[in-house]
Amino acid sequence: MSKLNINVGDLIPNFASVTQGGDDFTLDNLKGSPTVLYFYPKDNTSGCTLEAKSLRDGKEELLKRGYKIVGVSPDSVKSHQSFCAKHDLNFTLLADTDHSLATAVGVWQKKSMYGREYMGIVRTTLLLDAEARVEHIIEKVDTKDSYGQIIRILDKE
Repeated sequence: MSKLNINVGDLIPNFASVTQGGDDFTLDNLKGSPTVLYFYPKDNTSGCTLEAKSLRDGKEELLKRGYKIVGVSPDSVKSHQSFCAKHDLNFTLLADTDHSLATAVGVWQKKSMYGREYMGIVRTTLLLDAEARVEHIIEKVDTKDSYGQIIRILDKE
């Protein structure tokens, strides 16, 4: 299990980011309704695409339950625009290019692949209440069924 900087019951730290549409997005934008805040490593990679499509396909059900979806990766606004267009993504993506939000939450961590160490996002999903307080943390995300995994958690509450 990775060690995050945030726990159930904590408020998301204040932050400033930009959406795929170039609009400013801050902590205040997370308030007002529950949110699926998911952190993923990179646009247009296999696992991240499966996760985004699962959330896209489950968006209506999540909306019925009051949840909006916000994805976060270190990709640029332009990359997010391309990713959304290519896969018909119908929710907000944040360009956390300076890793400030990922670092604050604790998902920007040292990773290793093929013996090479590097910094990157550890795939994590946070379920937030309407005040941007963490209600649930998913550290072992099922990329192919991210939406279903979230629904099963919500159904247990």
